[in-house]
Amino acid sequence: MSATLDPWVASEGFAEMRFFSFHLMPYPALPDDYDGPAWVTCPNSLFDPAVGNQIYNRYLDELILAEELGFDGVCVNEHHQNAYGLMPSPNLMASVLARQTSRMKIAVVGNALPLYDPPTRVAEEFAMIDCISGGRLIAGMVVGGGPEYYSFSINPAHARERFQEAHDIIKRVWTEPGPFEFIGKHYKLRYVNSWPRPVQQPHPEIWIPGVGSLETIEFVARNRYAYMGIPYFHIDVFERMFTMMREACQRQGYEVDPLQLGWLVPIFVAETDAEARRQYEDHFWYFVRRLLPGINISPPGYTSIRSFENILKGAKTFALNLKTWDEVRDGGYAIVGSPETVTELLSENLRRLGPGNLLGLFQLGTLPADLTRRSLELFGAEVMPKLRAAFPAGQPVLGAPAAVA
Repeated sequence: MSATLDPWVASEGFAEMRFFSFHLMPYPALPDDYDGPAWVTCPNSLFDPAVGNQIYNRYLDELILAEELGFDGVCVNEHHQNAYGLMPSPNLMASVLARQTSRMKIAVVGNALPLYDPPTRVAEEFAMIDCISGGRLIAGMVVGGGPEYYSFSINPAHARERFQEAHDIIKRVWTEPGPFEFIGKHYKLRYVNSWPRPVQQPHPEIWIPGVGSLETIEFVARNRYAYMGIPYFHIDVFERMFTMMREACQRQGYEVDPLQLGWLVPIFVAETDAEARRQYEDHFWYFVRRLLPGINISPPGYTSIRSFENILKGAKTFALNLKTWDEVRDGGYAIVGSPETVTELLSENLRRLGPGNLLGLFQLGTLPADLTRRSLELFGAEVMPKLRAAFPAGQPVLGAPAAVA
């Protein structure tokens, strides 16, 4: 591992694999007769505040449970005007988690920087979370999904420019004394002097999620951040994206650290393979057929031609095209089964992909609280310890499959 990596990366050898519980906080109660998209134009009259009261508190309980079960961290994210994920402000959720937990990392994956004006708001709120948690924030930064640019009426052709300027402001806020002036194309700030400042110095660990944009991969490699592969694609797509990330890091003059890679995948564990499929399949299809439609909206100008061509290589494998459970299983779209099966499949794919961070999506679609909790408990007790033993500190992740005891 290169000693020139960002200071959050271990300085000797390879750190052991980290396990995160990722939550989308989906809306599980769309009416049966609604067949429109779950994004942008999904009528907000379909949202029942009584359901919202119940599921927000339930979902927070599921995230807090992860600390008790031994997870290294939890992840929340940001989306707007949709039923897919009810966190227009993931920072609100992260602040609750910062107060209610004491050990695990809290990853906001991430704030959609171009949607914030001024972006100093992100620097301030992230610093608050880091202070409340005692230095446990992972600061995720994203360009934002295509649907968000319709929801916010922001010119998508400016997405990358706004992201770059906002990122630069936040990074400077955290690493340079203020006040200072920032004059850019999209943001003009006379006094940049954000209070508070984060506990972690010079700044919190930074994650950037992506679906194959070449600009995103190059940006992550150049800044030596961590790249989180977004799910719902065939496992082959992740392998290609992580290979591109390794090559981008090599062009920057260093070898990628496994902690710079993260694989996000739905996971469900039950006592047997048959029970797991029986308990999970209907909830998976609700997610794919009711909540995913609309997520792939890409407004003109949002993606460069070179990146659009790269993303198209995996587009036909996107989960919206799934028809059968065999396709789900064979493509690694979800890891579902007994503790033994889940351990075997995860071990095989982790060695194939080589990430140092496994982000498990343990609640999906309409999956109820009891099944979500049982799956988390089985994973924490019977899967995670075996994977920790299979990928110990000091060992690279990428390699040939090995037997898991």
